[in-house]
Amino acid sequence: MRSKLFVPGSRPELFDKAWQSAADAISLDLEDAVTADRKAEARGYVAQALGRHADDDKIAIVRVNPWGEALFADDMAAVVRPGLDIVNLPKIESIEPIIEAARLLDRLERERGIDRPIGILANIETPRGLRMAAEIALVHKRVIGLQLGFGDLLEPLAIERSPAALVPVRLAVRFAAAEAGIDAYDGAFVAVSDSEAYRADAEAARALGLAGKSCVHPSQITTANAVFFPRPAEIENARRIVDRADEMLARGVGAFTVDGVMADGPFIDRARAVLKIVQSADQHV
Repeated sequence: MRSKLFVPGSRPELFDKAWQSAADAISLDLEDAVTADRKAEARGYVAQALGRHADDDKIAIVRVNPWGEALFADDMAAVVRPGLDIVNLPKIESIEPIIEAARLLDRLERERGIDRPIGILANIETPRGLRMAAEIALVHKRVIGLQLGFGDLLEPLAIERSPAALVPVRLAVRFAAAEAGIDAYDGAFVAVSDSEAYRADAEAARALGLAGKSCVHPSQITTANAVFFPRPAEIENARRIVDRADEMLARGVGAFTVDGVMADGPFIDRARAVLKIVQSADQHV
């Protein structure tokens, strides 16, 4: 999910356009982007959209209202249906919401004949959530990724979005996700008119190993897709490493050089991961 396009659940006129976009994933929002008086209305719109696009080759995400609030159960009952790939849980601060959401997904999938498990994308957007990120990532096999939420994390604390603040936060979430063998995703960039700043923010996240970035406007999609895709030189180097590895490992040699640079286990694994991303993209063209 290089790019995840956020769409307010109360704006159904935008849904079809979102599905026709180049975004890897569509994230329909029932939480912050929907006012309290339109929650039930938005829930219905989102459920209808999931039904219409159930067979589309696009990752469908719904951000529900927080676990522990009255709206959560109604959201889940409405959107857990064929067509939903991932439920996005906001403001996760402990393992309990993940466990309870997984139990609810188990029951709803069984009752509704859904045979492909729905994943959980857990938002890390509070100080406690940041401290508990590894536990959250590891608690259940349904957790497919950690999603940073900079607005909720930084704004209440009057912390500016400077590299000094973002680097340690991004690294902490990336390492927590890595411990569980899942991906970490960067948060939104709200200055939609500043495309160069968005690219710089995305590049900074990519450099720290994050796998993709939220898009709050369609104009950000192309940049996210480009930034979080391997560069041509990176792809070529990965091919050379993998080709050399296949030859050398067959001879019982675990470390070797490619163009004068040593390669062994972690470098081979990364090269294979790069080629897997390219192969996956080719299959969706």
